[in-house]
Amino acid sequence: MTVLDTRALNRASLARQHLLKRSDTSVPETVAHLCGLQAQEPQEPFIGLWSRLSSFKPEQLDDALTGRAVVRTHLMRRTVHLVTADDALAWRARHDVMLRQRVLGTYRRELDGIDLDEVATAGRVIVADQRPRTMGELVDALEDRWPGPPRRALGELLVAGLIPMAQLPPRGLWHRKAGVRNLPLTTWLERDIAPLPADDSDPVGQQLLRRYLAAYGPAASADLRAWCGLAGLPAAIKAVREELVAFRDERGRELLDLPDAPRPHPDTPAPVRFLPAFDNAILGYHDRSRIIDTPHLGLSVAGHRTMLVDGRVSATWTVRDHRLRISPLRPLTVQEEDDVRAEAQALTTFLEEGIEHIQLDTAD
Repeated sequence: MTVLDTRALNRASLARQHLLKRSDTSVPETVAHLCGLQAQEPQEPFIGLWSRLSSFKPEQLDDALTGRAVVRTHLMRRTVHLVTADDALAWRARHDVMLRQRVLGTYRRELDGIDLDEVATAGRVIVADQRPRTMGELVDALEDRWPGPPRRALGELLVAGLIPMAQLPPRGLWHRKAGVRNLPLTTWLERDIAPLPADDSDPVGQQLLRRYLAAYGPAASADLRAWCGLAGLPAAIKAVREELVAFRDERGRELLDLPDAPRPHPDTPAPVRFLPAFDNAILGYHDRSRIIDTPHLGLSVAGHRTMLVDGRVSATWTVRDHRLRISPLRPLTVQEEDDVRAEAQALTTFLEEGIEHIQLDTAD
């Protein structure tokens, strides 16, 4: 079985994430290809799309959100994601058990003894009037019946675990600050959620595997599970295994992939790319060594914006006081510094935040 080293895996991931070469696909097409963008920080998907699309303009994502082609909703790993309307409706039922379990895992003591079906039924009655509500307003309507749990626990149970919700614009629009207003996903999209099949065939799990490999592969089954948070995937993997090719990484793990997916030569040049906080190019794996070094793994979950140099996380970056500050994690060559400054200048133009200075620090 062919062994793919870390650099080969890196270039394959970058190619599929549109980080080797910017794509000319539309925003909905890109969001679909990437299987969604992590979006708990509302402005971050704009940066992720700018780094991946050749002519991206913020109004393109705004239009996709207001036009309901893409939607903000809790999905993979119980995290708010920006996904296409089609994927939200197709995937949501398969995520229901995981979403509920993760809320209960977080608030097990606070929600002990709560009848989840009763809460869900009461919640659906409240939202039946199709009026967008904040999580606080939803809790207010239920607090007389369930006064015991903390408001946060009851609210997250409703909006992330029991009732599929969309977070409505202006939340998530370019340079807009807006709180979360929730509306049932089916009400906002005016379509029903696809039900799970009556048998154990798990077509959604099989689709998720294929789609995940197209955007993240080659990858191990542990990577797929870490990305989506779902249980029961071994059966889906077994069902489509004959369609796939297999490799091994340098640690001996089996990696699965689509036969015709791009796997560029390891020496393929990788341009500088600025990534937003919580970018799935990093978080979409259990083993993130293909893109980030072990000493820096904490950056990927702490909300730091990162920068790729030669395909790997090599710096963090911030915007504050009209200054784009780049803090390298390793010494950069003269050529790398030039490339960083050139991409940073393009980023300052895109951000439209009145950035007057680019500060490139020296690595510790």
